Amino acid sequence: MQPDPRVERNVRAHDAIARRYDRIHGEIFNPVEQQRLHDHLERALAFVETDSHPGTALDFGCGSGNLTRHLLDLDLHVTAADVSPKFLRLVEATFGGVGRGLETVQLNGHDLSNLPDGRFDLVATYSVLHHVPDYLRIVEEMVRVTRPGGVIFLDHEVNEAYWQPGEEYRRFQQLVSGSQRWAKYTNPANYIGKIRRLLNPRYHPEGDIHVWPDDHIEWPAVRQRLEAQGCRVVLTEDYLLYKRGFPRDVYDRYKDLCADMRLLVARRDAQAAPAATIATEGMSKDNDSATTKGTKDTKKDNSGNISHG
Repeated sequence: MQPDPRVERNVRAHDAIARRYDRIHGEIFNPVEQQRLHDHLERALAFVETDSHPGTALDFGCGSGNLTRHLLDLDLHVTAADVSPKFLRLVEATFGGVGRGLETVQLNGHDLSNLPDGRFDLVATYSVLHHVPDYLRIVEEMVRVTRPGGVIFLDHEVNEAYWQPGEEYRRFQQLVSGSQRWAKYTNPANYIGKIRRLLNPRYHPEGDIHVWPDDHIEWPAVRQRLEAQGCRVVLTEDYLLYKRGFPRDVYDRYKDLCADMRLLVARRDAQAAPAATIATEGMSKDNDSATTKGTKDTKKDNSGNISHG
């Protein structure tokens, strides 16, 4: 397989920020989002229909160990996997104590060929699919390494309402924008990024790939690919992302009125074999009908309000 410059760029970017990743990403590492994530992982585990004790989990794209921490706390044996060697060393140093039930695996950025079929009861990823060149292929690979009766957990990717925001979401962004303004203007990296985007309009400092109006995670395609591989979607939920520094009263007022992120949980059928891969060209971009929170679509917006990890 030929090296993919997008994967290599991703590795370099995350190696460079590994030790300060948690500090940079206030949209992930804050009490509100961490509690939501933990609660959803517990709900996802309730859908697992395997008889493994203890259960095994794959943290795909583990980063600094965001999911790994929660999965270990839920008494799972965890395989933390990433393309970044420095992230893996950080995870080992942070969570690799005796009796923690942790191993690490370096990924190639394309598939999970170094992991066997049906190994895990839970395969989870958070804010990672938009970094993967062929994210639908990775979804298939996640199914492959999941045991029959096991669960795939996909979280923290924007939904269509982010790209086609309704009035409530626009109003929410106006109200919270002031809380982020000074941090934006005082961060030198933002000015460097602007200069680089003059040369490459799709430059992203952390190697994000599918984060543009015409190239982003297509949730209907993800769902269809999961179902084609013998999975049944058991939970889909849209939610409003909380960022560190948001006025809490504003967030609480709007969290049930609009949403910009999606979580999807699917269980691999214990009986049916995975179906053949299906083509997804021309697939509808409409919101998933099983989503638990409705949103209104209006004109497309690319304001960049979501930070991708």
